[in-house]
Amino acid sequence: MPFNPKQTKAITSTFDRAQELAAKRIPVAIATIVRGKNVGAKLLVLPEGRSGTLGTNVLDDAAEEIAREMLGNEKSGVRVLEQADEGVEIFFDVYPPAPQLIIFGAVHVAQALVTFARPLGYRIIVIDARRSLATRERFPDVDELIVEWPDEALKHIEVTPSTDIAILTHDPKFDEPAILGALATEARYIGAVGSRKTNAERRQRMIDGGVSPENMDRVRGPIGLDIGGSTPEEMAISILAEMIAVRHGRSGGSLRKGSGSIRADS
Repeated sequence: MPFNPKQTKAITSTFDRAQELAAKRIPVAIATIVRGKNVGAKLLVLPEGRSGTLGTNVLDDAAEEIAREMLGNEKSGVRVLEQADEGVEIFFDVYPPAPQLIIFGAVHVAQALVTFARPLGYRIIVIDARRSLATRERFPDVDELIVEWPDEALKHIEVTPSTDIAILTHDPKFDEPAILGALATEARYIGAVGSRKTNAERRQRMIDGGVSPENMDRVRGPIGLDIGGSTPEEMAISILAEMIAVRHGRSGGSLRKGSGSIRADS
């Protein structure tokens, strides 16, 4: 195939636009035909609508549906679609938004959680109504530090399916409003600190207050994986490990006892 400067420029422009939108936390995907008719044709799938074409509306519609599914799974990959009795191989390059971590409770575990979550690319928000704890001296590296009650703070925060929420206040007057607010969102992960007894009592209290058992099942408590963590740093690692497992649809058990690929993208 002869070199086409215009096509190369269009490809670069499409990728640049996708990366620019992803940097703004806008999820996008690029569908590119890599085998079949119209090799190199691209479709940019946006939160609302799309631009470009793979050749036909039928193919564009099918590719858009797959792209949105793959965005939800946060995984790129290749799919084969049929067009006029011919297989068309399409590569879907997914640009999910950066994950967001909302932490309720400006406690010691929260400080450790921020330290370990930052290298993972999280946009981090810490919320606490206690002004003496929610300070920039204690949390210099967070994107937002909000001194408000949980239910009030959530009113002006965008919570998407790529958001993880850790509730670490260990005080019913803080953590129960935080749980109620979190359950009203599409957050991927909701975890609440506390012993098994504390979580069981809180669960029953909230069910008695009108929350459905099915909705309360979204709350992971005690929070984190069972690694025996006791220090703030160990507890933070346990919490982050559970968040990662949930993101990739894994159980969080020992790899030695598992089966299949050890990598999430396999």
